[in-house]
Amino acid sequence: MFLRLLADVRWRGADPKWRSAARCRSASGTAETQPVPLPAEARVVICGGGITGTSVAYHLAKLGWKDVVLLEQGRLAAGTTRFCAGIVSTARPVSIELKMADYSNKLYQQLEQETGVQTGYVKTGSVSLAQTQDRLISLKRIASSLNVSGIPCEIISPKQVAQLHPLINIHDLVGAMYVPEDALVLSANVSLALATAASRNGVQIHERTSVSHVSVQKGRVTGVETDRGHIKCQYFVNCAGQWAYELGHSGEEPVNIPLRTVVDPDGRIYIRNWQGGILSGGFEKNPKPLFTEGRNQLEIHNLQEDWDHFEPLLSSLLRRMPNLEALQIMQLVNCPESFTPDMRCIMGESPTVRGYFVLAGMNSAGISYGGGAGKYLAEWMVNGYPSENVWPLDLKRFGTLQSSRTFLRHRVMEVMPLICDLKVPRWDFQTGRQLRTSPLYDRLDAQGARWMEKHGFERVKYFVPPGKDLLDLDQSKTFYKPDWFDIVGSEVKCCKEAVCVIDMSSFTKFEISSTGDQALQSLQYLFSNDLDVPVGHVVHTGMLNENGGYENDCSIARLSKRSFFMISPTDQQVHCWAWLKNHLPEDSNLTIEDVTWKYTALNLIGPRAVDVLSELSYAPMTPEHFPSFFCKEMSVGYANGIRVMSITHTGEPGFMLYIPIEYALHVYNEVMNMGQKYGIRNAGYYALRSLRIEKFFAFWGQDLDAFTTPMECGREFQVKLEKGMEFVGQEALLEQKQNGVYKRFTMFILEDHDTDMDLWPWWGEPIFRNGRYVGKTTSSAYSYTLERHVCLGFVQHFDEKTGEELVVTTDFINQGEYEIDIAGQRFQAKAKLYPFSSLFAQRRRKDEVELSGYQRE
Repeated sequence: MFLRLLADVRWRGADPKWRSAARCRSASGTAETQPVPLPAEARVVICGGGITGTSVAYHLAKLGWKDVVLLEQGRLAAGTTRFCAGIVSTARPVSIELKMADYSNKLYQQLEQETGVQTGYVKTGSVSLAQTQDRLISLKRIASSLNVSGIPCEIISPKQVAQLHPLINIHDLVGAMYVPEDALVLSANVSLALATAASRNGVQIHERTSVSHVSVQKGRVTGVETDRGHIKCQYFVNCAGQWAYELGHSGEEPVNIPLRTVVDPDGRIYIRNWQGGILSGGFEKNPKPLFTEGRNQLEIHNLQEDWDHFEPLLSSLLRRMPNLEALQIMQLVNCPESFTPDMRCIMGESPTVRGYFVLAGMNSAGISYGGGAGKYLAEWMVNGYPSENVWPLDLKRFGTLQSSRTFLRHRVMEVMPLICDLKVPRWDFQTGRQLRTSPLYDRLDAQGARWMEKHGFERVKYFVPPGKDLLDLDQSKTFYKPDWFDIVGSEVKCCKEAVCVIDMSSFTKFEISSTGDQALQSLQYLFSNDLDVPVGHVVHTGMLNENGGYENDCSIARLSKRSFFMISPTDQQVHCWAWLKNHLPEDSNLTIEDVTWKYTALNLIGPRAVDVLSELSYAPMTPEHFPSFFCKEMSVGYANGIRVMSITHTGEPGFMLYIPIEYALHVYNEVMNMGQKYGIRNAGYYALRSLRIEKFFAFWGQDLDAFTTPMECGREFQVKLEKGMEFVGQEALLEQKQNGVYKRFTMFILEDHDTDMDLWPWWGEPIFRNGRYVGKTTSSAYSYTLERHVCLGFVQHFDEKTGEELVVTTDFINQGEYEIDIAGQRFQAKAKLYPFSSLFAQRRRKDEVELSGYQRE
């Protein structure tokens, strides 16, 4: 049941000059007045007049960029914004999405007063219902995040739901989450209000103007071609919504924007009041992809009614509100919406075209995210970076493979139902799989490998022993102790006592070389550690930004005086490449090559790894002959040119083998055959995760990000402030060294947590010190060595009276009493700083502990 009155958008309130001047055609398409000419030049051109485009324009103007032109091919807010339900909800599981929604809510609340345009803002509150205990746990986790973020929220009983909404049938409910400050708006009018404010601040807005082509020269945006002429510009922002994908591929240099439109007539329900009636909609389990190529549709129109497709939603609605059976259905709205491969919106600068920015793919949450997303993108353009970590939304988290039409068609069929599905930790997408695989995939799969996907690459979670029920394990999803617990425990035990092999071929790998010393000089400038080391040495280092934050966390091996081999996290492939290309000098004597696909990477972990490799290479591999952080090309079996490094990224002894891809299967077979007498077995990333977290090794993208510096996470020893030349971020780190840091990376060992009975920590749990909120966990794992859960996270220090941010000292960390909040229940925890005295002295020899490795997932 969809009662919609937005089909006839009413532009109420102020009637700015751009509105009347731009109205150049009547409904029949005949000319009424001459359109205002387009400017020949602008600093920024924005394509799209929906909630995202007008928000970007509004915030750019607020930040002082006045020379901005917004182009809309139809009328403002006549795309998906027109059909939006207008629900502004802050109940989001991802931190950056929560912050965007919270900012949007506050912005919309004052927008009518600022502009005089009626936005229909009403603070109604929202109630999220739970029919199962798992759903209630999920809501409790979200509620914990909302409360510590300053957003009022409470878990309520079914009886309290009935008090808030007497028409709701509560017989099958186990609880709910109530967020009293969530709101409703008229989405199209919010866009109009943002456009009005932007226009008053100097932004030019032109309706009925289509962008056909983005001009690019030498990898930079130079202009925009429209049906009314050319505009020269420095920046272009693609906010075209449903048309963003096609527009991205229309330029001289294609910009891959992985989203696709999906028909959205029904699904799992939402309900809101609507001008004296009820509006309900949702997301169906069997969505219909809608493709826009070859169409010349200026505005989105209501598609043909499909009552059979709508029936599951209607039935669900009537079960929840039986009294509605007596009401009349006024209108069924069947409208399209844009979705992305991972259900998170897309923002940021193109990795291939400088000055080309994107904000699209709102996954039916455009009105909730629009205000905040526009703010962050505008900050990114003006300042060079946003005020929050937006990596989970960055366009560069995707590669070209996620823009395949076939991939998108299949993935969005899965994504849309997942919007409402319960998502427990460690769940995986099922579509678009087996796209990027190691040469060992079939061999590992036959041995019981269970797979997950990262950046399109298949990676092993764990190996199911013979005789285990594979189906049960594949379908095991829980917030509690998982069914794979003992399997991963046995892999960890083997890593510590014998030897294991983990296929880590998904690592990003680059080679940087030069004819002279250009490679060394360039890398010395871009990385914080000293890379002027002897040939054959490996250096852990950060690639930092001007604020000292991690843009990348990597290992670099010096292969020769003029050649370097760089290993980075899997999802750094696009981001790191773009960063290097944008910061390395344009020098024909300096080359960079992505060799990710050329090498298979095997991690040989455990005390018997040295025995296996010694016998296969006929060379001594003891620490005396092959010290830590050393790299050497060796023969393994019949294969030559294997790059062997004495690191494992886990703190355990062993080696990384980078194998030319044609030798991968041979080397793997040789390792497994030779290792039989030493108890060798396969292992997966879950074991690796447990090992790295209990050793306090940080993971880029989860523990480390562009707002985290080496000084804040105890990695000062990986920074050489006096290495003889300046490097990016040096000034910021010198300031932190002198003044102290405002957050500290800390390990927490849960003290009173029952692994078998209590909810598990995963990540994002609030941290309390002496009863006060001080931060969140960034990653968690069960330590099979300590037989306790270990959480990693950042602790901050705020003045109790003023709220002022204070320096976090070692004493502040060590003298506090800590608790970790898991879905509303707090557990005592013991805090440790990095580096720490060994917790495993009784089990491990001190010289086996790598104190300076990072896990790269």
